[in-house]
Order: sequence, then C-alpha cells, then structure tokens
Amino acid sequence: MNSTALEYFLGEGVEAFSTRRECTLPYDVICAHQVHDNNVACVENPELTREDLEGFDALITSNPECAIAVRTADCIPILLYDPVKRVVAAVHSGWKGTVKRITAKCIFRMRMQYKCNPEDIRAVIGPGISVDSFQVGNEVVDTFKAADFDISKIYRWDGPKGDEPMKGGHHLDLFKANRMILEEAGLRSENIQVSGIDTYTDDSFFSARREGTKCGRIINVIRLK
Repeated sequence: MNSTALEYFLGEGVEAFSTRRECTLPYDVICAHQVHDNNVACVENPELTREDLEGFDALITSNPECAIAVRTADCIPILLYDPVKRVVAAVHSGWKGTVKRITAKCIFRMRMQYKCNPEDIRAVIGPGISVDSFQVGNEVVDTFKAADFDISKIYRWDGPKGDEPMKGGHHLDLFKANRMILEEAGLRSENIQVSGIDTYTDDSFFSARREGTKCGRIINVIRLK
C-alpha cells in the first residue's frame, strides 16, 4: 500500500483505504459514473468499466477479484464490510445522496441480495466536508427537514456570514447524518468508524469547495482479501 493512503481496519478479511494527494493506487479499481443519486449496483464482473456503471453512486460485491471504489472531493464516502457473508460495498453520499439515504438503500440491497444481517456489517465514514466547513443555503436545510431528518442533531446556525469563507450562516453535519442513517439501518454503533477528517481544511485531500470542481478526486477503495 502506498504510504500516502489513509488505511482503515475493518477486519482481517478486507482491505479499505482512501487516497491522499499523489497516492498511487496499488491495483485497478472499479468505479461507477456517479451522478449524486441513490442508485446501487451489484458488481461481480471484474471487467466492468465506468461506462458500464453509468448513474450509480453505490457498488456492492462478493467477488475478491473486484476492488470497488467511489470518488469524492468533499462528499462523504462510506465503506461497508460484512465479515459473515463476505460482502463489501462502497457508497458516495454527498448532501443529495444523504437526503435520499443512499447508504440505507445500499444496506437494504445487501440484505435482499446477499442475505446480510445489518448487525454484522462494519462501516467506515471516510474524509469529507465537516459541519464547520459545510455552509449551505436555507433551501438545503429545508430539503433535509422535508426528508424527515432530525434537524436538531445535524443543523447549526453560526450567525451572520462574515468575510471569512465558510464562517457564519447555515451549517449541516453530513458525518452525523450518515452515522444516523447507518444506525437506523440496523448497524451497531460500535461497528461504525468516523474518520472526522475535513477535506476542506486538510489540504492533503482534494476539496471541490476549496479548489473548484475540476480538482482531483479521493479514491475510496474496499476489496475482499
């Protein structure tokens, strides 16, 4: 593994990491063409390409030959591992995917197609934009309210906006929102890791909000050993 990757421990039978800048992937990975929706694909063919996976923001596999990944640059990556059924998943959950509870949909698919028990699933929430840096418009807050999120647990008003970027205004906690989704889907609290790394302030990771949308992407990878 390249030393610049952020590695996670989810168990002996799996490898999971997020790339930092200048990190070289140790092997080929399967990524979808993500569109900020909540569509989930099961990937068992290692020859699938990004073009084959148009419009998916979550991937699931039980094939050790398939290293699956999601690309992020402030959005929240979630990597899942069921050590009992030997199934892994990678989820791209920006605010739109979070509102649509893409991770819950992915776990439901793991249950239905692979007979996974959510209580067995281990999860890591990787680097993404933090509540301090995720300043949003009131319409985004209203969207979360309309989607029945407990807004009191994920929303913060920091007062009038100042001259400094991301200071003041409405702020949402996507780390906490996604943890809540995982717990509501049946995962044990102790099986959920949260990196807590803010991509906006940690320049070892790419950030679309800091650098612009044409910046590079963090590759969040999981594969069975």
